[in-house]
Amino acid sequence: MGQTDTIIFILYGILIIIIGNWLARSKGGERSSQDYFFANKTLPWYLVGSSVIAANISAEQFIGMSGSGYAIGLAIATYEWIAALILIVVAKYFLPVFIKNEIFTMPQFLALRYDNRVKSLLAVFWLGLFVFVNLSSILYLGALTLKLVFGIRMIYGIAGLALFSLLYTLLNGLKAIAKTDIIQVFFLLAGGLVTTYIAVNKAGGDIGFLKGFIVIYDQIPEKFHMIIHRSDPGYTYLPGIRAILGGIWIAGIYYFGANQYIIQKAFGAKNLQEAQNGMVFAGFLKLILPFVVVIPGIVAFALHADIAKPDEAYPWLLQHIIPSGVKGLIFAALIAAIVSSLSAIINSTSTIFTLDIYRPWINREASEKKLVAMGRISSIAAMAVAVFVAAGLGNLEQAFQFIQEYTGMVSPGITAIFVLGMYWRKTTATAALWGTLLSIPVSALIKYFFSGIPFLDQMLISFFITALIIISISLPDINKIGQKTLYTEPGMFKTGRTFNILSVIIMVILACIYLTFF
Repeated sequence: MGQTDTIIFILYGILIIIIGNWLARSKGGERSSQDYFFANKTLPWYLVGSSVIAANISAEQFIGMSGSGYAIGLAIATYEWIAALILIVVAKYFLPVFIKNEIFTMPQFLALRYDNRVKSLLAVFWLGLFVFVNLSSILYLGALTLKLVFGIRMIYGIAGLALFSLLYTLLNGLKAIAKTDIIQVFFLLAGGLVTTYIAVNKAGGDIGFLKGFIVIYDQIPEKFHMIIHRSDPGYTYLPGIRAILGGIWIAGIYYFGANQYIIQKAFGAKNLQEAQNGMVFAGFLKLILPFVVVIPGIVAFALHADIAKPDEAYPWLLQHIIPSGVKGLIFAALIAAIVSSLSAIINSTSTIFTLDIYRPWINREASEKKLVAMGRISSIAAMAVAVFVAAGLGNLEQAFQFIQEYTGMVSPGITAIFVLGMYWRKTTATAALWGTLLSIPVSALIKYFFSGIPFLDQMLISFFITALIIISISLPDINKIGQKTLYTEPGMFKTGRTFNILSVIIMVILACIYLTFF
């Protein structure tokens, strides 16, 4: 990076920190936990949607998904495009249940629907997942980029990213995150699309984007199939038509519908309609993202990038294709994606620890000031542990696949517990507890004995087995009096006209994409 690039990048960092702390500053008086963790429920739809995407898109997409684009091709975009549909489903069928029942954390939902045993078990589980998988992998991938572009040692890059994300998150919580996320999303989309344009144009011989895209397509048509055939090595990750109809829905419903650091953005919305419109807005942004995070990896493959492993594809483009003066903007986009995700996960980690572990089990009489202070302390502790873990992840080949396969061990069971808890009133707390305890062993056994089956298929099988276990344990108590249920009302799942029209448009666009690149 040249001097101009470095100046652009430094100005970006200063801008984010100043805006994050200025816009989210307290208007006087003591900051409440509702304000710190949920922005005092003041977020409009555009902040909800942009914040969902900012939390979702990180190094695992920019670096990891570009790496998978290099190795597998356009089909890996299935994770982004099907997610647009999943966001619609979550907005329509999950958010009304959460918001009407005044749910603020996922463990709180489990306590309301089941009991404190299920709540506590999964609260501890989520804390472990956020720290040891999500935070650590994002820190590692971000530091890998800093190493390849700047030559910064991995440990310094990891520590620097951790500190940067804490600088505006720690003091102001979700309000600071949401209000800076719209700037972060602008940077990551603008910078990412500029990268794609320059790379495609270069690969085509400087003849323009559209003509360059056609040249790449003609050169490597095998990289442009959305449905992978059994003979393709990528079939293990994306098993043909089942990649869009099977296990990916289990993973997606868990990720967008039962994952605190995503759904917490909707909980900060002004009302249900704003939350739902925010989610469908995020769905539209999802349609754009493969052009930002997948196409660059395919271009690197077309250019015969001299890299040691697929996850180096995006950094290679930054080094060899992107000109000085533009590189700073694009690098800012990459860091924007990284720190916004880190901030979202840290905020949700501290939310679960403070509201679901510290307050009910350690200090029931904690004041609002004490809760906010504990949120900040737990944020620092979680980040410190993640920094330590991230330093040991250097042997990952495709980080995106590592994250998907690891979360694929746990998401089937959690999805079963949430779906049955919402839509089958007979589900008992004891059944949910056993489903929680057995979900990981079930996934592990399927992975061990049926290792040749694609992992998305493994997830689907695990979901049905866990659901069967929960149903079987619940059936003997089917007439039990006093079983906990959730508040519902007629017309609860009716959505507004704007939401419905935009949802249909998303479906039509996706149908066109899959028919074009079948």
